[in-house]
Amino acid sequence: FDNGLSVLDTEANKILLTSQEATTYTEANATYALGNSTSLAIAAPSDRSAGGREVVVAAITDGAVTADGTATNYAIVDTVNSRLLATGALSASQTVSSGNTFNLGSFTIGIPDPA
Repeated sequence: FDNGLSVLDTEANKILLTSQEATTYTEANATYALGNSTSLAIAAPSDRSAGGREVVVAAITDGAVTADGTATNYAIVDTVNSRLLATGALSASQTVSSGNTFNLGSFTIGIPDPA
């Protein structure tokens, strides 16, 4: 399990707000990007209460909005290797305007135990 999650802890260095779910690095970092933060902190994998393993993504308090639009998703990327590592839906969509800031609460990304 940990190999799929460890890359988030060790190689992820940017989180982005996107206007839809990205399926590639370019979509996350350019095509659908509405804002970003490079002060990304992700904990090492740990046991998940429902079984399996998870990482905790620390809250973001310094996000910069870089384009106008409606943010619906987040994307976590590795800019050194130009890789999209994880995506997910925001708990609620939000209209954003270039030049503003954004915050995201802490959240987890997990892999359940095999059935």
